[in-house]
Amino acid sequence: MSKKSILVAAALSTMALSPLVQAQEFITIGTGGVTGIYYPAGGGMCRLVNQNNQEHGMRCSVESTGGSVYNLNTLRAGELEFGIAQSDQQYNAIKGKGAFANAGPYDDLRSVFSIYTEAFTVVARKDANITTFNDLKGKRVNIGEPGSGQRATIEAIMDAKGWTRSDFRLASELKAAEQAQALCDNKIDVMVYFVGHPNGAVQEATTSCDTTVVSVDDKEVKQMVESTPYFVSYEIPGGMYNGNDKPVTTIGAKATLVSSAKVSDESVYWTVKSVFDNFDNFRRLHPGFANLTKAEMLEGNTAPLHPGAEKYFKEVGLIN
Repeated sequence: MSKKSILVAAALSTMALSPLVQAQEFITIGTGGVTGIYYPAGGGMCRLVNQNNQEHGMRCSVESTGGSVYNLNTLRAGELEFGIAQSDQQYNAIKGKGAFANAGPYDDLRSVFSIYTEAFTVVARKDANITTFNDLKGKRVNIGEPGSGQRATIEAIMDAKGWTRSDFRLASELKAAEQAQALCDNKIDVMVYFVGHPNGAVQEATTSCDTTVVSVDDKEVKQMVESTPYFVSYEIPGGMYNGNDKPVTTIGAKATLVSSAKVSDESVYWTVKSVFDNFDNFRRLHPGFANLTKAEMLEGNTAPLHPGAEKYFKEVGLIN
């Protein structure tokens, strides 16, 4: 083949590839800290999306973030296409309550699907003599970094009890990944986490030092369960963590995948399809996902369902 022919062939090849390159769409899922479940869950979703890249032309990436509140605010700012958020924070965002009161209702928020139930988890040093949630008063408590779901939840419980940060000897704002080490180093008495179980950070705290998982079942918390559409009673199974042989009663909420009305129907459709068409692979991502069913992943949402998700769920008969 002549040099001229080779150049022409190369040019034609480049032209043929150009539409694919131009059609490539990039989506990002905001998750949480690397020690929680949001980050690997988002990473697993992205792997399932990316394995069918040639079919839909999308490329998915995952971002470690401060958690639920951060994800919802960043989604609202148009800097994420998807975010994982607690169902209580999804509700607060759509209603303009709690951490979203100043911003007002997020009318463009759309639900995609729920993932699993996570629990408000309190781990305390045994030498701090904490046996109930009320014993946290006067102690050194990590309330979590601003923008995290754990921070929003403990503040909601504090409000229900009439507590302020001054009721604690120390109210630290450590990241979730830092608190187990701080607990064992005796820098704090209590770590709180809103997370699915089993969890690596809770495992670290209960095996590396002398700690206990504390029940959260006082009357104010029970009233929160009764008066809200998103909190449920929850038990962390006994024997899951070292030194905690009996079930621990607390409250839970769904971890949910959310998006925006400004994100295209096709992007959401292919994201949902990638997860649900490969459901067994998705359930293998984490022990807490092992018993998930497709039907229950449509529960726990308060924002309107995104049309892209609705299209897929109707196709497979999950909704009418």
